[in-house]
Amino acid sequence: MSRITSHDVAREAQVSQATVSRALRGDTQISPATIERVKEASERLGYVPSSVGRSLSRRATGQIAVVTELGNLTYPDTIPAMHDELQNRGYGMLLISEDPTRKLDHSILFDGSVDGVILTTSHRDSELPARLQKRNIPFVFLNRIAQGIEADSVTADNTGGARSIAQLLLGDGHTNIAMIAGPTDLSSAADRERGFTTALRAGGLASSMRPVIRGDLTYEAGRLGWAELVSLRERPTAVFCSTDAVAIGLLNAIAEQGERAHRPAVIGFDNSPLAGWPVFALTTVDTHLAEMSRVASALLVERIKQLSHGTTLPVRTMVVPTTVVLRTSHVPA
Repeated sequence: MSRITSHDVAREAQVSQATVSRALRGDTQISPATIERVKEASERLGYVPSSVGRSLSRRATGQIAVVTELGNLTYPDTIPAMHDELQNRGYGMLLISEDPTRKLDHSILFDGSVDGVILTTSHRDSELPARLQKRNIPFVFLNRIAQGIEADSVTADNTGGARSIAQLLLGDGHTNIAMIAGPTDLSSAADRERGFTTALRAGGLASSMRPVIRGDLTYEAGRLGWAELVSLRERPTAVFCSTDAVAIGLLNAIAEQGERAHRPAVIGFDNSPLAGWPVFALTTVDTHLAEMSRVASALLVERIKQLSHGTTLPVRTMVVPTTVVLRTSHVPA
């Protein structure tokens, strides 16, 4: 296949070759609409300007981009850990926002400004992994595995952590146990659901006594989940939530209805900073996200170095063990 050139982009975007060069440099004399059209054409064709190509081949910028949802409760611990690990390995860090509700400009990831990317976002519909793979930009997933994308990843032992929670609840005498589960096409959520329901089934709990409510991984999912649970003929005595954010939403919904005295045991997953607040005192699963962040940073730097030397490593998936953290949101049956 012949190399894509600026002539191809110009033809695709229906502009001159000179306009392509100016648009990709961000020339303010070019209209925003034209710049966007040129960028879209460039991405569709997989075009890399020659100067960018030289930069990418050298992996010489010394910068790593970290793409994250800044409002996600679980990610504050990741930033210092990644910063320190990357700094120790001679790299700077650029923080890039990802928001599933808005289209953001991520052009800095593709213009040769960074040597690699750490994707911490849990947004499963993000186009970034496929775009990065198409442009041969090294990247690593943190806390997820994406189907159909060949890339290094670091994840928690989501299955094992959820299994431990099921065994804890069964051991405390709970026999009506619900779960507010996440999307089935998100690897971390699917693994947590599988580990939990498999352990309950192994413990002899019938499916009718372990209802699963499907939602996303947000605070609002917990509030909506409680509205469904209270409508059941028999309310569960315990609820396992796919994330701490869901669990906190559930606890707040219970408190707003004045049912603190009769609330079920509530357990989350992640051990986010809010989980330890006394108002929540949430029993949860610590995914050791700071350690995962350090491992992901190290994997990416190793990947960048082996590419610069023209060698190839197999794709790696690292799994970090989890730990159950007991607090007072968890009560016996």
